[in-house]
Amino acid sequence: MPTVLAGAIDPVSRSGLLLLGALGGLWWLLSDGETSSWLVGIPVVSAAAWASHRLGAVRFGSLSWLGLSRYVAFFVWESILGGIDVARRVIAPRMRISPGFASYQIRLRQNGARLLFANSVSLMPGTLAADLRGDCLEIHALDIGSDFSHELRRVEAAVGRVFGEVV
Repeated sequence: MPTVLAGAIDPVSRSGLLLLGALGGLWWLLSDGETSSWLVGIPVVSAAAWASHRLGAVRFGSLSWLGLSRYVAFFVWESILGGIDVARRVIAPRMRISPGFASYQIRLRQNGARLLFANSVSLMPGTLAADLRGDCLEIHALDIGSDFSHELRRVEAAVGRVFGEVV
């Protein structure tokens, strides 16, 4: 019987339901499971799901769940390393910083993948996504002299695996 029900829901509706469920789960985590928070949570989650679905920001059919689980582990680990690196730079008697901007040519094709990549750049030590226009991501770096393009390619590849893109 479950296969009949699964087949009865078209891919667009299934994608919308998955998005609604994911945002609802995120709300539940952020509110520590407080049932009273759903008074605000239901309209906010519904509006966010509607806007995301309407704008076509997320298409769950193209996501690789294995890639997503690997990305989460990658993100957590790189966030920890990035925090340690920035703390060492700031605490050091002679700060090793030379701030500036650089451009990076994005190879990802899907809009959702590009957005996740741009937002993920901040997990790298001393980098922040400043602007995203077309295929170009403007990066602000604490040390513009360092070779952070290798790290950007690693993050882009991890995001690509989430969306089934090989970069």
